[in-house]
Amino acid sequence: MNTLIRLIFLAVLLTPFMGKSQIDRSIRPIPGPAPKVKIGKPQTFTLENGLKVLVVEDNKLPRVSINMSMDNDPYLLGDKAGLDQLLGSLLGKGSTKTSKDSFEEEIDFMGVSLEVYENGAFASGLSRYFDKMLQMMGEASLMPNFTQEELDDERSKAIEGLKSEEKNAGAIANRVRDVLVYGRNHPFGEFVTPESLNRITLDDVKSHYNQFFVPGKAYMVVMGDVKFADVKQKVTAYFGAWKKAVPPSSSFNDPANVSKTQICFVDVPNAVQAEVSFVNSVKLTMTDPDYFASLIANEIVGGSFESYLNKTLREKKAWTYGARSSLSASKFVTSFRAGAPLKQAVLDSAVLEIMTQINKIRDEFVSTEDLELAKATFIGDFIRESAKPRSISTYALRIETQGLPKGFYEKYLENIQNVTKEDVKRASNKYFLTNNAQIIIAAKGSEVSEKLEKIGIPVFYFDKYGNPTSKPQSKQLDPSITVTTVLNSYLNAIGGIEKVKAVNSLKTFGNAQVTGAPSPIAITSTTMKNGYSMTEMGMAGMTMFKQVVTPKSGFRMQQGNKKEMDADELKNAQKNATPFRELIMLSSTDVKLIGIEKVEDVDAYVLQEGKTKYFFDVSKGYKIAQATDTDVNGESVTMWTYFKDYRVIDGIKVPFNIVQNVGFELDIQIKDAIINREVSEKDFK
Repeated sequence: MNTLIRLIFLAVLLTPFMGKSQIDRSIRPIPGPAPKVKIGKPQTFTLENGLKVLVVEDNKLPRVSINMSMDNDPYLLGDKAGLDQLLGSLLGKGSTKTSKDSFEEEIDFMGVSLEVYENGAFASGLSRYFDKMLQMMGEASLMPNFTQEELDDERSKAIEGLKSEEKNAGAIANRVRDVLVYGRNHPFGEFVTPESLNRITLDDVKSHYNQFFVPGKAYMVVMGDVKFADVKQKVTAYFGAWKKAVPPSSSFNDPANVSKTQICFVDVPNAVQAEVSFVNSVKLTMTDPDYFASLIANEIVGGSFESYLNKTLREKKAWTYGARSSLSASKFVTSFRAGAPLKQAVLDSAVLEIMTQINKIRDEFVSTEDLELAKATFIGDFIRESAKPRSISTYALRIETQGLPKGFYEKYLENIQNVTKEDVKRASNKYFLTNNAQIIIAAKGSEVSEKLEKIGIPVFYFDKYGNPTSKPQSKQLDPSITVTTVLNSYLNAIGGIEKVKAVNSLKTFGNAQVTGAPSPIAITSTTMKNGYSMTEMGMAGMTMFKQVVTPKSGFRMQQGNKKEMDADELKNAQKNATPFRELIMLSSTDVKLIGIEKVEDVDAYVLQEGKTKYFFDVSKGYKIAQATDTDVNGESVTMWTYFKDYRVIDGIKVPFNIVQNVGFELDIQIKDAIINREVSEKDFK
């Protein structure tokens, strides 16, 4: 009955509209006047130490945000690159007055957000907690508790993060791009390495903090349900004792663009897809007459889903999952960038297409439809962003630090709406430099370098740190090398084929430390001949994951939920359900020898079986890696596993370090291994 009443009620509501004509969706609505973004006019005061405070009273909601930022010059860190990064990671972890745990408990109790970083801080929450929020921000900012233990912990996390990026073509391309565009002697061109992080001492952190975390060029924006007089009193109480100081000033020459467009290629032998970045440096400020035109030009060429680049490379060609461009304004030099992760097989064509689409907006007037769509998309994004207190406070800071007129943001959307086709073309020719760009490409050189050299753009080669190097050369296989010789070399290296054949079972016990986990993950792997395997992962005595495979069935269990494998899953799992799969591969006709490639700077023979490649050290015979192509959410992803530190157990060499790349690196240290003992078919349940 209730359902029937609801249906009748809905019918009555719709009746007055049923007879009216339908909207013609083929006709684009006429745009109305540009909406205005209202930013409350701030009241200001400046503390004696130099901290300038802007207060915007907005009593519509019982919330408040505090945004503190230091308008410091960029600076070089040299052989201690990453010092600012480590400083930022150490701030906000309690203070000399309050322990880290007590500090975090207080934050959680209030339900507020509080961040402190190397050049500022941000907090937001209910206005009734404003006093406590500001007090804790001041405490964390001005009384940091730097300890060697925390430094070592944060350094280890940072180094692990760098390690996980070493085989990532995107991360490599970004690093080389910055080196080549800005130069090593520019703050935007230097990069962090494990060596530079290891040089940083606790005294370095403290000295850097004392030099740069100072109020001389600092601004604070307090916005929300507050009163100016109350803010002034509290900020003075909590930040008035901040020692007066001015950060060091620095200046750098703006980098020059290349005289002729060139390809800068970085060989990433293990790359699954190519990373491409078209880039040229620009000097664009927010007061530039072409600022608004440049924003719309970027929106059209690659700034949105409906852009030239994305519609062509993704929608029409299906070469990528997304192509984008970016252009930012700053007091300092910045850059225009355009690119995408691309299929290596079409890389040469894709590079030319990127150039074509950028030249299109330089050479032709955009259509009325594309211009209006770009404006509507940009305006919609801007309005959504402007609903966030943090964005509004950032706008207020930009007005102070970038010399913007007071009504800049009130007229922002009106200025966007006034951009013409002529403006777009002029800005595109000014900032999108197709004749003076560097096209940074990180990809598998053995597959793509020959094609790239034929497209008519000069190609220069660099290593993964931006140093010039020679063109990657494909190594030729000796005709005497076959699948059999590669596998036999491996089996002999680990103990001999007869000893390997005598292994009926292998059980290993290992640990893996995962960043953020309270304790290491215990990983036990057990395999038997004839299709038996079991993997268990647990923490603190609790089983998190378990997979069991037998000749007849298989299942996975996670957090108590058991799922039986389907036929295809079971078939694939059974392939590896044996101590040494290489014995089976010896007699398989599906295994192919496809060449020699470098894996972590080691030459390796490559065997391929289905979607998996196996890599064997040319000189030592050991299996050093394997890579399996798999589908994750519709995207092809390669899962890498590396085998290191072979040790002898009962006459057989077993890798005691296994590194799996599962979106992050899982570094498994084997603690013990057992051969032909303590395992039976009854264990696989």
